[in-house]
Amino acid sequence: MSQFTRRKFIKAAAAGAAASAASSVILGCTAAPEARKPVGRVIVIGGGYGGATASKYLRMWSEGTIEVFMIERSTEFVSCPISNLVLGGSKQMGDITRGYAGLRGYGVQVIRDEVTGINVEKKRVGLKRIEDLPFDRLIVSPGVDFMHDQIEGYNTEAQKTLLHAWKAGPETTALRQQLETMRDGGVYILSIPKAPYRCPPGPYERACQVAWYFKQAKPRSKVLVLDANEDVVSKGPLFKAAWRDLYGGIVDYRNNNDVKAVDAHAMTVKTDFDTIKGDVLNVLPPMRAGDVARTAGLVTANNRWCGVDWLTLESLAHKGIHVLGDSTLSAPAMPKSGHMANQHGKIAAAAIIEIMNGRQPNPQPVITNTCYSFVSDKEGIHVASVHRYDAGQKTLLAVPGSGGVSSGRSEIEGGYGWAWGQNIWADMLG
Repeated sequence: MSQFTRRKFIKAAAAGAAASAASSVILGCTAAPEARKPVGRVIVIGGGYGGATASKYLRMWSEGTIEVFMIERSTEFVSCPISNLVLGGSKQMGDITRGYAGLRGYGVQVIRDEVTGINVEKKRVGLKRIEDLPFDRLIVSPGVDFMHDQIEGYNTEAQKTLLHAWKAGPETTALRQQLETMRDGGVYILSIPKAPYRCPPGPYERACQVAWYFKQAKPRSKVLVLDANEDVVSKGPLFKAAWRDLYGGIVDYRNNNDVKAVDAHAMTVKTDFDTIKGDVLNVLPPMRAGDVARTAGLVTANNRWCGVDWLTLESLAHKGIHVLGDSTLSAPAMPKSGHMANQHGKIAAAAIIEIMNGRQPNPQPVITNTCYSFVSDKEGIHVASVHRYDAGQKTLLAVPGSGGVSSGRSEIEGGYGWAWGQNIWADMLG
């Protein structure tokens, strides 16, 4: 470099440094990133595994160019996965509860409110506490609601004492209290509806957790499982081995036993075969897409589930609205699980960013699922799978040979299960 050129370079560099310093003073920061043009607003209904994940990743992957409002009724996130450990007594509600502060750190505007309606044509969400909010695109992730009317006698009054506790929260605590006050030698009845329902292995894990508690505190008590399905829906051999090896004489599993009626006063359930009396009745009703999805006209199948385009999670009923998680009409071999809802949130977030920027979404998304179940306070089992989009069938299909189940229960698997919870809560909530 010549002397002349070097002097010019030094002079230009000094001028640039002075300009940078001036900018820093004006902006009140050490760096002045170029402002990016906003591309629109997405409203997310529901702050669970699907909605929280989508909210975070919309902000993160769009580098803040998409405005995100997340509407959630609860002040905190309470995890349904792992909540059975609270019933068993090895975990407390605080262990499965997390706040939404991390999402606010990403710029998500978390609003505690209740949705009163969705105006599809005007693209507005009605709210109970504040004025309606407009949106460019909408994500609906309301989980499931329950078809109590499908079981005779399961009316509003009966629901006060016959709990399902299939949404973690106050009912989880109340059911645990019922188990604690039950007499030693009593019978806990768990009824399981026909699939599909939220969390295929969840009821069988619950049977293990209650049995574990009884084994420690009420050894003369029994767990009676009335399953409307032909057999254990998920991880059957592993659960049956646990019942045999750990809870022999405690767990009584009966398949093809669909509960048709309940009597909250007599504390009985009625199947096609018997009327059975118990001390604690834990009745899981048939399930369907959450009320918000149903009232918005997003349900497309069997008056229960929402069909979606699996490339984008966009509703088949209404363009511009995306449905995540348990409310969807599941693709083949796809469970209604927390992990899967988290994956739905990422597909939707990535697709929405591309669409709102005038680009095409990823033509072949690949997602994973893992479901851990605890068969005692420390031992766990799991099932895992990989799902890839098939353009010919326009759905996500399980990849042959991927995933699988545990070879057996172990404390190592239990450790992995608890670590899964910590990691996925951090992933979705920041």
